[in-house]
Amino acid sequence: MNTILVTTSRGLDELLKQEVLRLCPDAQVKQGPGTIQFEGSKEDAYKLCLWSRLANRVVWVLASGKAGDADALYNTAMGIDWQMQMDSRHTLSVQFIGTNFAIKNTQFGAVRVKDAIVDSFVEQGLPRPSVERKSPDISVYARLHRDNVILGIDLAGASLHQRAYRQETGDAPLKEHIASAMLMRSGWTENTDAPLVDLMCGSGTIAIEAAYIARNIAPGIKRMYWGFTKWLGHEEKLWDDLVEQAISVQKPSCSGIYAGDFSRKMVAIAKANADFAGVFNDISFSQQDATKSSPPVATPGYVVSNPPYGERLGELTSLIPLFSDWGKRFKEAWKGWHVSLLSSNRDLLRVLKLRATKDYAMNNGKLECRLANYVLDEENTVQFSEDASNHEFANRLKKNLKRMKGWIKNANTNCYRIYDADLPDYNVAVDRYGDWLVVQEYAPPKTVSEDKARKRLQEVLLHLPAVTGVSPKQIALKVRSQQKGTKQYEKINQTGDMMEVFENGARFLVNLTDYLDTGLFLDHRNTRQKVQALSQGKDVLNLFSYTGSVSVFAAKGGAKSVTTVDMSNTYLEWAKKNVALNKLTAPHAFIQADCTTWLGTHKGKYDLIFIDPPSFSNSKRMQNTWDVQRDHVKMLTDAKACLKEQGIIIFSNNKRGFKLDETAMSELGLSVDNITKDTIPEDFARKGNIHQCWVLGS
Repeated sequence: MNTILVTTSRGLDELLKQEVLRLCPDAQVKQGPGTIQFEGSKEDAYKLCLWSRLANRVVWVLASGKAGDADALYNTAMGIDWQMQMDSRHTLSVQFIGTNFAIKNTQFGAVRVKDAIVDSFVEQGLPRPSVERKSPDISVYARLHRDNVILGIDLAGASLHQRAYRQETGDAPLKEHIASAMLMRSGWTENTDAPLVDLMCGSGTIAIEAAYIARNIAPGIKRMYWGFTKWLGHEEKLWDDLVEQAISVQKPSCSGIYAGDFSRKMVAIAKANADFAGVFNDISFSQQDATKSSPPVATPGYVVSNPPYGERLGELTSLIPLFSDWGKRFKEAWKGWHVSLLSSNRDLLRVLKLRATKDYAMNNGKLECRLANYVLDEENTVQFSEDASNHEFANRLKKNLKRMKGWIKNANTNCYRIYDADLPDYNVAVDRYGDWLVVQEYAPPKTVSEDKARKRLQEVLLHLPAVTGVSPKQIALKVRSQQKGTKQYEKINQTGDMMEVFENGARFLVNLTDYLDTGLFLDHRNTRQKVQALSQGKDVLNLFSYTGSVSVFAAKGGAKSVTTVDMSNTYLEWAKKNVALNKLTAPHAFIQADCTTWLGTHKGKYDLIFIDPPSFSNSKRMQNTWDVQRDHVKMLTDAKACLKEQGIIIFSNNKRGFKLDETAMSELGLSVDNITKDTIPEDFARKGNIHQCWVLGS
């Protein structure tokens, strides 16, 4: 008898314990977080390798001992007679789990164990075993807990969830042992004659694992690589007998397992995986939309699925309507069925409007998930119908659109704001860009709980498509907290997708997904018109230019020349594209520089200077930090030095509570005209404090 350590994913401990006791009835198990330990035979260990549907590793423990520091760890590993376990010609790898006060890095821990193993051979005058990370002859497993370490041979060699039947997967594959755990927790494994349906099958893992269970196929039967094959303690005949016995107890066929997916490609991948697993004929595959699905048989059974979680913010916009429709479909067509769904996003599951009878924690990889079980009984299938006409947010949005209808018709733009936190509970801004919507979620006030804010955001995303007619797939979601300086320009995605929009005869490229802001500040629409009206025959300077929209309107207004300055090369290139898009002929200069430093040393003269600086910036590319309240007088003094006689400065910023130093302006010889009211467009009129703007004349 020897100590055997079996590991699994978080949340599966109790299920693994039941499985170990079923496969090894005499075991006296000791349960820990993600682990089971017991004294067992080599046959017990082999059985678990071959038959466990839940384990990740089966470790034949060689020693446990002190590991309070690196030397203690080394000495514990050195105390093992490694020549009894492996030949010096064998390759090895060390998997090290855990850290403590002295051993802060798992890689360092693995190296110390490896050093001890290698040194034990060298001290005996034997060749040094070489390290091989992929498919080594011997896999050594070390698990550190506080100041103690367990060391042993990983008999599996690689995680047991790798059943070797998956030839291809989708973007977020479900691990095989998690699929088995879902089936066990759903209740289906206690009644495998009942129909089983996976409506979002992906690469087919749940259906294939179900077929393996129904046909009593050992989950490890197709694996070719094992960590014990070259182990000197391996008993080949014992293993071969167990494999032969496993093949003999397989059932010939099963029925009643159904797998479908919206993606034709994923259905094809699932079919290929099932074929390789040897259970193709046991599963009925179909391409179908889960939100329009119907039971494949009259007798109620089990739906077990791993739907998308919406880990990326933008995915929620399409997933919330999908889950809402799916919940309604369950109530309409799946009465009497048991439904089990795995998700790391409980908010998405709530959109189903179903009451769970039980839920279980289980990790899918590093994601902390819950498996929610629902029974579609009389109580759960009461038709839930929330008409948009009875919803507070939907009502307000409809009123806004009705009120703005005439303005939108005459606005000569396809970019405008349709909602701006009009209702305190729905703290979002909604902007329309052509046939897209951008939803910006503001950080909720302290009086609103995070849970309530999430629920309100879900309702916004649920009702927007119905009220606006915009597809959920064309809604971009962003979270906006109070921004400081250039944070508004930071990249939040990597798609690089641009779309073209228009405004008052000009065309612009916007990116609705990659940045917090889109490339066009909609609240400056009127300001851009003012610049256009004042630019005829003028030399125009656009500072903090962002993507150059003001430069475009200056040129369209007949500017003699336009100089565009910004610190970001990305935005200058974007500005060049906007100028080119509008086929503008006025001479354009594009300068990459810290605007405040550049302005202080610049000798050029301009008739019109437009300045819209950030409220605050501490960019590494700036010589000093920037605060618009603190530094605006210095900046405007430098701007005045670059102003021609009778020239004007249009100065704008969006810092709440900003106070222009009018006394300093007077001392500079600049007249002050507050034009804020005239520069706030009608779609921003409800929140007239979005920016302030002045004309400063020399």
